[in-house]
Amino acid sequence: VQLVESGGGSVQAGGSLRLSCVASEGTFNVYTMAWFRQPPGKEREIVAGISWSGMNTYYVDSVQGRFTISRTNSNMYLQMNSLKPEDTAVYFCAADRKNQGIAAAAELYDYWGQGTQVTVSS
Repeated sequence: VQLVESGGGSVQAGGSLRLSCVASEGTFNVYTMAWFRQPPGKEREIVAGISWSGMNTYYVDSVQGRFTISRTNSNMYLQMNSLKPEDTAVYFCAADRKNQGIAAAAELYDYWGQGTQVTVSS
């Protein structure tokens, strides 16, 4: 499975962006999916995750109430509202074929996109 993200860009604080993830090869409709981010000089961290059915979601505390993860059979999205400068990072989509719950650890994910830059200015 090859994942491709899009939708990143530069916005001012308080603005919104919608990230998309699509499988350019294969499909991820039965995989647990997640969005991770990696700020400059920091480790990659999970932002949000969603089960293969879409019934279960997870959000890191810092984005709870501002970000919404969703998916269809062939796409995954991250709606980001009320963006803050600390949200600045490269955002990655990831797929976990094991379907054993939404894992927070990046090393448990099997497939990754190339990342898309999100920059939020104050």
